Amino acid sequence: MAEGENEVRWDGLCSRDSTARETALENIRQTILRKSECLRSVKETPHRPSDGLSNTESSDGLNKLLAHLLMLSKRCPFKDVREKSEFILKSIQELGIRIPRPLGQGPSRFIPEKEILQVGSEDAQMHALFADSFAALGRLDNITLVMVFHPQYLESFLKTQHYLLQMDGPLPLHYRHYIGIMAAARHQCSYLVNLHVNDFLHVGGDPKWLNGLENAPQKLQNLGELNKVLAHRPWLITKEHIEGLLKAEEHSWSLAELVHAVVLLTHYHSLASFTFGCGISPEIHCDGGHTFRPPSVSNYCICDITNGNHSVDEMPVNSAENVSVSDSFFEVEALMEKMRQLQECRDEEEASQEEMASRFEIEKRESMFVFSSDDDEVTPARDVSRHFEDTSYGYKDFSRHGMHVPTFRVQDYCWEDHGYSLVNRLYPDVGQLIDEKFHIAYNLTYNTMAMHKDVDTSMLRRAIWNYIHCMFGIRYDDYDYGEINQLLDRSFKVYIKTVVCTPEKVTKRMYESFWRQFKHSEKQSHCPDTACQKSGSECPLPREKHSPAPSPRGPVPTVREEELSIT
Repeated sequence: MAEGENEVRWDGLCSRDSTARETALENIRQTILRKSECLRSVKETPHRPSDGLSNTESSDGLNKLLAHLLMLSKRCPFKDVREKSEFILKSIQELGIRIPRPLGQGPSRFIPEKEILQVGSEDAQMHALFADSFAALGRLDNITLVMVFHPQYLESFLKTQHYLLQMDGPLPLHYRHYIGIMAAARHQCSYLVNLHVNDFLHVGGDPKWLNGLENAPQKLQNLGELNKVLAHRPWLITKEHIEGLLKAEEHSWSLAELVHAVVLLTHYHSLASFTFGCGISPEIHCDGGHTFRPPSVSNYCICDITNGNHSVDEMPVNSAENVSVSDSFFEVEALMEKMRQLQECRDEEEASQEEMASRFEIEKRESMFVFSSDDDEVTPARDVSRHFEDTSYGYKDFSRHGMHVPTFRVQDYCWEDHGYSLVNRLYPDVGQLIDEKFHIAYNLTYNTMAMHKDVDTSMLRRAIWNYIHCMFGIRYDDYDYGEINQLLDRSFKVYIKTVVCTPEKVTKRMYESFWRQFKHSEKQSHCPDTACQKSGSECPLPREKHSPAPSPRGPVPTVREEELSIT
């Protein structure tokens, strides 16, 4: 942690007691004021004896403190903290010290800031949720602010994440954050890596581990292979992967530890997809989230340039502006008409099992030919790639070049009958939390489609869900896969496959190319952008028909409990 931050205690700002927050703010103000005066006097008298730190080190330490204050002035749910943080920043500016300003246009690069709930304008229920999140993490991050479109899901998500990271469990706290770093790094998600680097250090993690995976304990290094396959080609997971971790002698994992680790890995693989899929911006106090330079004439932020969103053909602010309102309206009407027709066909006749199996194989093959126009490999930055091995390993279609991977039938093994009991036995309460999140995610609909209300969207949501599983060779016997091509157009398929398989390649243009008349909240609720869609068992299908689907993202669905019972 940088010099300067070590001397400041931010914890007091998380208190529900306004007096405690006031005391903490005053201590922070005095510390920053003292550092600012010292830095100013050094600049005015260059030959003045220093306190052992170079001017650059002192300036960097102060800048980090000021960036943290800027974040609090914009993101803290407590009004007194926001106002006092802004006051301190102005006081420092009056001393002739440069203060930071936000870089970018809100929590998301894809969603206009004016459409996202502003901190300070939330209702009492949402304020309580914000306060809980801030008290637990010391921040109100951009993921939370974007996910707030769906308060019920957000509450479940935050509760699950809090339990995984901070409550009693098999793994020590610093291991949990390091596993989060490893998982996010596999998808090149520097946003999540940076957050958990700070959290890892905050709970006492060894800074040497952050220099590269080879500096971490052998036990964590051994998790690298499972992390790699789980993130990119989960159908290759076998019981041998699990045996290798459970029988590694002095570096072996217990069953409970491994379940905790796997849940963390899938959670952060999924959260990386949400982060890229919704265009989450860097946190204000992190690199790329603020600047000390005067306002630039350019409208682009650094994150746009690094993610390929600055190319000439993407310059329009919103690609939907290039399409007439009538064309977009027609797209919505056409989609609703297809849903109506498909429902009528269902009512009239039902395809045979052989026909549905054939349609699944057709859709499975076609999914291999869905890819973005910019399908070049993305080379991970050193800051991210040092947290994992084999940087060339990534997603490949599971049935390419004549290779055949057996279809996985969800009726053979499911979350409800197998995964839930295993997880809950080895990591109590987590199974219940995950199951609750699945239920909320599956039922997440407001019965709207663009300008239409009171619409049953279950057919469309199920097509999206089954298409994701189809890409991983997972089949539902009772689903007609011919519906997928009827309901999902190519631009939407490109976005879905990119978010699920190679999220680091998602661009703003992809996000804007589909459902142009839909609200941003609808894109989130219908698309595979929620963290639930790729985690643990992913989002369940209706319970009255059959059990929830197992995940293509974890070994639990393909390794049964009796196979894990290795001594």
